[in-house]
Amino acid sequence: MTPASATRRLPLVLAAVVLLALVVSGLRPYDRLTWILETFWVIGALPLLVVLWRRFPLTTLLCCLLAVHALVLIVGGHYTYARVPFGHWLQDVLALSRNPYDRVGHLVQGFVPAILVREVLVRTSPLRGSAWLAPLTVCVCLAFSTFFELLEWWSALAAGEAADAFLAVQGDQWDTQWDMACALIGAVASLLLLTRLHDRQLARLRRPAAPASGGRAGRL
Repeated sequence: MTPASATRRLPLVLAAVVLLALVVSGLRPYDRLTWILETFWVIGALPLLVVLWRRFPLTTLLCCLLAVHALVLIVGGHYTYARVPFGHWLQDVLALSRNPYDRVGHLVQGFVPAILVREVLVRTSPLRGSAWLAPLTVCVCLAFSTFFELLEWWSALAAGEAADAFLAVQGDQWDTQWDMACALIGAVASLLLLTRLHDRQLARLRRPAAPASGGRAGRL
């Protein structure tokens, strides 16, 4: 298998892994309502990506990040964020007073969308190469994080105590502020760490495909 064919197959492999994880996580989740609320984004995003892929294929970097984000949501939906085993392990290792998996989730909520927003803006707006690209990307990520907190508030109003597992507050009165701060840190870190790699992959995505060999030009 050539590197080019492996790259083309990677999105299919990632989609299959996410779909399998989604199905398994939905068999016996700790709380069905939490599972629906947490995995709603994954359930909606998978068919949307399939429909848009021909017109708007994504970079390999973004595909990998989206798959990681989906798995974070799926695991949180299956166990609920306050009960994820990996979070309990982190809590013991770092001597924390609460399960920090929801903090990890909100860091990822900034880290991954930063590359998604950046890719959309670079490819569909005049912001490519602009000094405004990074600040606007961070602002969009923080705005989405704020909107997500509003969704949590609305779900709490609608479902009452049934939404407690989805909120994952764990008794922290500053949970909303911590969540948005984690998303902000994740977005900034993503741009600092991945901008150069992302630019290289965007350049390859824009590069036209080489003509097939064996034609008239190849015989000259």
